[in-house]
Amino acid sequence: MFERFADEARQIVGFAMEEARSSGDKRLGTEHLVLGALQFSGPAGILGVTLDDARAAALKLDQAALASIGIDARGFERAITPGRGKKPPFSSGARSVMEGMLRYAIEQKSRQITTANLLLALLDREEHDPAAALLSELGVDKAEVRRRVLSS
Repeated sequence: MFERFADEARQIVGFAMEEARSSGDKRLGTEHLVLGALQFSGPAGILGVTLDDARAAALKLDQAALASIGIDARGFERAITPGRGKKPPFSSGARSVMEGMLRYAIEQKSRQITTANLLLALLDREEHDPAAALLSELGVDKAEVRRRVLSS
């Protein structure tokens, strides 16, 4: 399937892998795909979010999740993880986003899977998904973003 990815979409997945590694996560999740997309000005502009704001919101969500089970992570630094090496496996949510991207490309009768397909698939994520939680934390209006993506 990756051979059908447009260059930018392929690069976004690469950036998402780096985001997963740098955050110490063992899996590439949907939130990493959001962060990977924000490396580019087009998706950042459509979402109305900066990469730095999204990273801060992701950290806040991680800290809140840990606090909910009694762990105060403030003051701790993330463990240093190697920048290269083994690719993190995709979470089930990230695999579902990939399937959604393909579905949108097929519906649009496109030979390539694009960044627009990625954004639409991320917008489809349900409430408890990490990408949906991140977009909500950032105040992203999913209906407005969907309209922008479909009109571009």
